[in-house]
Amino acid sequence: MYSTVFYIIIAIIFLETVWDFFLGELNRKSWSSHVPDRLQDVYPDDKFQKQKKYRLANYRFGLISSTISTLIILGVLWWQGFAWLDGLVHSVTDHSIGQSLLFFGIIGLASTLISLPLSIYDTFVIEEKFGFNKTTAAVFVLDLIKSLLLGAFIGGLMLSLIIWFYHWAGAYFWLYAWGIVSLFMIFFSKFYTSLILPLFNKLKPLEEGGLKRDIETMSKRAGFTLSNVFIMDGSKRSTKANAFFSGFGKNKRIVLFDTLINDLTNDEIVAVLAHEIGHYRLKHTIRGTILGVVQSGLMLFLLGWFINHPAIAGALGVSTPSFHIGLLGFGLLYAPISAVLGWGMTILSRRQEYQADAFAAKYAEASALQSALKKISASALSNPTPHPWFVFFNYSHPPLLKRLQALDRF
Repeated sequence: MYSTVFYIIIAIIFLETVWDFFLGELNRKSWSSHVPDRLQDVYPDDKFQKQKKYRLANYRFGLISSTISTLIILGVLWWQGFAWLDGLVHSVTDHSIGQSLLFFGIIGLASTLISLPLSIYDTFVIEEKFGFNKTTAAVFVLDLIKSLLLGAFIGGLMLSLIIWFYHWAGAYFWLYAWGIVSLFMIFFSKFYTSLILPLFNKLKPLEEGGLKRDIETMSKRAGFTLSNVFIMDGSKRSTKANAFFSGFGKNKRIVLFDTLINDLTNDEIVAVLAHEIGHYRLKHTIRGTILGVVQSGLMLFLLGWFINHPAIAGALGVSTPSFHIGLLGFGLLYAPISAVLGWGMTILSRRQEYQADAFAAKYAEASALQSALKKISASALSNPTPHPWFVFFNYSHPPLLKRLQALDRF
C-alpha cells in the first residue's frame, strides 16, 4: 500500500523532529546556573533567573508545538489526507490553476486554524507573563487578517504564473518560474519597508535634533548617504527592541524600533546604526538577495526534474500526477537539502554580523556597540550561554559573548 518514497518522506519528517529535539536538549542543558561576569551589569540575579524561566517556558512550548505539527503531518500522510483533498478539488473544478489554488488555499487555511491557538497562547500567555506583550486582541486579529490576505494575493499570483509556465513551457518551465520568483524577491527586497511594512506598522522619519546630527556625522564618515532613517512603532506589539536595514539604491532604509530609541543612549543608537550601515556598505544585502535567487534556481531546477514523477504522486496516495501534488511531495523531499543550505546561510550570516560589528567599531564607538548589544539582549531575556552546536545550526547572529569578545580588539 505504501511505497518506498512514502517511507522516505516519513523518515525525513521523523529524523528532522528528532534532530531538532536533540539540539534543543543540548541547548537546554548548557544554560548557565550563574550570570557570566561580562553581563552582571545588565543581568542582575533576579533578571537572570527570570531569563531562565522565560527560556524554559519557550522551550516547553516549542516541544508541544513541534509535536502537534509533526503528529498532524504524519497522520495526514498515513491516512492519505492529501489524496482526499486532491479528489475534492478535482470535483470542484477542472481548471488546473484553480485546482492548485484551492488545494494550497485549503492547506494554508487549515494550517492557520491549527496554529492559531498556539499563537494566541504564545502571545497572550507566555509573552504577557514575562512582560513583553503589548499586542491587543484587535491588533492580533487585524495582523492575522492582513497576513492571510497578503499571503493569498502574493502566493496565489506567483503560483498562478508558475503553473501557467508549467503548461506553456513544458520541461523548461522552471527557467521561467525562476525568473518570476527572482523578480518577486528583488522587488520585495527593494520595496519591503515602503510597501509591505506600512500595512502593519507606522513609520515616521527621525526628528531633527542631537540624535539625528550624531547619526549624520557618523554616516558621512562611513561614506553613506543618509536620507531614510525611520522610527517604527514596535511598542505596538512588544517591548523588545530591534533595528534593521532594508532595500538598496534610492529605496534603502534604516528602521529603528521606538523601543530601541527609549532603551539606548545616543552613542549606543549611533553604534547600532553604524552596524546596519555596515551591512549595506559591505554589500551584505545585495549578496543575500543574490544567494536567495541562486537557491531558488536550484530548487526550481530540481522541481522541474521531479514534478511529474509518478512515484511522488503515489507516495501521497494519488494515482495521476498533478502540479500541486508534485509540488507538495517535492517540498517534503526537499527538506534535507533546504536544511543544508540553511546551515550554510546561517554560517555566512554570522560571519557578516562580525564584519558589520567591525565596520561599526571603525566609524562609531566599539564600547557603545557592546553596551547596546548587552542592553538589547538583556531586555529580550536572550540566552547568554547557548550550546555551540545549537548556535552552529540555528543562530543567524553570533552569541552575545562572542560578539563582545570580537569587539574587544577595537
